[in-house]
Amino acid sequence: MTELESRSVPDTPTIADLRRTVQAIAGENVQAMPTLPFGLDAIDGRLAGNGLRLDALHEVAGEGASWGDDSAAVLFMAGIVARLSGPVLWVVRTRDLFAPGLFQAGLDPRRVIYAEARDDEELLALMEDGLRHRSLCAVLGEARRVSTASTRRLQLSAQGGPAVALLLKQTPRGGGDPFALPSAATTRWRVASAPSAPAPWGGLGPACWRLSCVRQRGGDPFELFVEAPDETGRLALPARLVDRPVAPERAPARAVG
Repeated sequence: MTELESRSVPDTPTIADLRRTVQAIAGENVQAMPTLPFGLDAIDGRLAGNGLRLDALHEVAGEGASWGDDSAAVLFMAGIVARLSGPVLWVVRTRDLFAPGLFQAGLDPRRVIYAEARDDEELLALMEDGLRHRSLCAVLGEARRVSTASTRRLQLSAQGGPAVALLLKQTPRGGGDPFALPSAATTRWRVASAPSAPAPWGGLGPACWRLSCVRQRGGDPFELFVEAPDETGRLALPARLVDRPVAPERAPARAVG
């Protein structure tokens, strides 16, 4: 064996090695980033961090301009923060949040601090202030039009902090894509109402959505059908998509009322 042959040949770097190197250069450590799992492998297994990154901005929009899709988007955000601990700041443009609806999605209205903004500019400023407050677990807002620079400020305000930022991008009533402008958000979600299957005990079954992760940093987009959050804020796969007739632990709660 020659001297050249006896030298150890370094292993070819893998994609994971290269990704860690890039993250180290960028000053990021994905493993140290706090995340909130949805509790569904169909979602968590497709997210880059196996859950929703908490110290980050996430955008949500209804599939269309209908009240049904808009309400589904609001309840999707409510279900996320319902599984966190601590007070929540929700900045609105109009006083249209329905407290019993939030409670049905697992979010106790007594945890919510409401702030009303005159316009989108004030709304975004209030969200930035809220993200710098160390006692909040989440800051939510509903805006009509947000610039890329504004989303970058929200992302920077959330990064490294204790609160997740959730921004509802309202779909224009006259049509248009609320995600038309680029954004610094870590994920972008679309929520659309979907038909629910009849319940075994009669009547309509749980409300269902078509949930689409249309963009995520470090991962691919995906789409699936889910049941709306239960009283604990957790999503579920519709019964027809799993190998069982109905989730036993959720049937009693859905049967009441």
